[in-house]
Amino acid sequence: MKNMYEEKKQPGILRSLDWLTILIYIILLVCGWFSVCGASYTYGDTDIFSLDTRSGMQIVWIATSIVLGFVLIMFDDRLYDYLAYVFYALLVLLLIATIFNPHEIKGSRSWLVLGPLRLQPAEFAKFATALAISKFLSTYAVSIHNWKHFAIACGIIVLPMLCIVLQKETGSALVYLAFFLMFYREGMTGSILFTGIAMVIYFVVGIRFEEDMLWGTPTSIGKFAVLMLVQVFTAGMVYIFCKNRKLCWQIIGVSTLVAIASIIVSKYVIAFDVVFALLVLAAATIGYLVFQGLSTRLRNYYFIAAFAIGSLVFFNVADYALEHMPKHQRERIQLLLGLVEDPRGIGYNVHQSEIAIGSGGLLGKGFLNGTQTKLKYVPEQDTDFIFCTVGEEEGFIGCAFVLLMFLALILRLIRLAERQPFKFGRVYGYCVLSIFLFHVFINVGMVLGLTPVIGIPLPFFSYGGSSLWGFTLLLFIFLRIDAGRNLIRS
Repeated sequence: MKNMYEEKKQPGILRSLDWLTILIYIILLVCGWFSVCGASYTYGDTDIFSLDTRSGMQIVWIATSIVLGFVLIMFDDRLYDYLAYVFYALLVLLLIATIFNPHEIKGSRSWLVLGPLRLQPAEFAKFATALAISKFLSTYAVSIHNWKHFAIACGIIVLPMLCIVLQKETGSALVYLAFFLMFYREGMTGSILFTGIAMVIYFVVGIRFEEDMLWGTPTSIGKFAVLMLVQVFTAGMVYIFCKNRKLCWQIIGVSTLVAIASIIVSKYVIAFDVVFALLVLAAATIGYLVFQGLSTRLRNYYFIAAFAIGSLVFFNVADYALEHMPKHQRERIQLLLGLVEDPRGIGYNVHQSEIAIGSGGLLGKGFLNGTQTKLKYVPEQDTDFIFCTVGEEEGFIGCAFVLLMFLALILRLIRLAERQPFKFGRVYGYCVLSIFLFHVFINVGMVLGLTPVIGIPLPFFSYGGSSLWGFTLLLFIFLRIDAGRNLIRS
């Protein structure tokens, strides 16, 4: 009986594979190779297929990735469940070993150098972390609504993040924040996701307008706006999570009146920083929320009060955190927020990539006909900034096609994840699509000057074997898990 099962297993797997996703994968690989070829081509090169060129080596990485993908399909899908923690432990140990790696490349110790071969363990740790978190969340009686279980799940994510930060590779570490999108799908309260978004808004608004004064008063517009946002967000949470419409409008109304009255007094009576009045108001709001919690015994009031307290703490440490960031990271954030303009210095990469993309127009200049990229004006143009090559050579049409292919991949992964019969497969599927979504959004955004430059690759496009193998591992393990969903187990 076992032999008969083994004979029928492989044909069944091939028929069950999602070939549409594999087709999208192949299309992205092909488009990626043309982009690497265009970005690395030098006028006068006669053989773009030579292994001495990056375009030639990328063919090797693509071929080995395809082979790797189909090797992954050959294994029993249950193997990835059984060995999830083993993969995770091995990759974490490798990340720790890499911290003490004597080879430093571009200021980072994230690479292992094995003769002519260079590998970046951080790229492979993504699939191991995704497997480990899927294994944990699919364990019987584990629920993301249990704070202890949620803390353990966060710990599984934070451990490799810390290791990668210690390798001085902050950009790769930030990718792991994408797992919180999966948490949201699995039932994490939306307030946590909203809190993260609110902190970003506080930071951007507070830093961007900190030096601007409000209506001739000694009040920073940035700080004033952040404190008003804290009141508005707090009121909104009271309405949504406590269903208390009256208190919601009371908070908004009192905040507005206090702000207007304070501005008038500061402008026409005695000059003072309106921020102090708003801080007192925020403290009063927090106290009243705690009182409401005690009166109604509704814990949501305590959580909202904690949100407001956290907002005020963040409000006071944001400046300090920015000032004590590494200089290059601080300058990148200031550049993004428009606080500095330095097209010849810290803003050079983004400035040149924007010129390259803009010069492509609607239809582009044609394959190997780009000028910005051929003359090497854009640093890292075949890795982190490779999307500018697509814009210059293929124009708006080419960029739109590539983004549509990524959109098709993300939508397909959502469909595959939702049809999984077991929680392990669904969680892993959402981990995969979250990582892809994060990479595409941040990489394309930083090339266009819309997000900070954090140095992460564009999936299937950026030159190199580590990222290509890492993304292939993520995708094909999920395809194998999906292909086994209908198998009759013996």
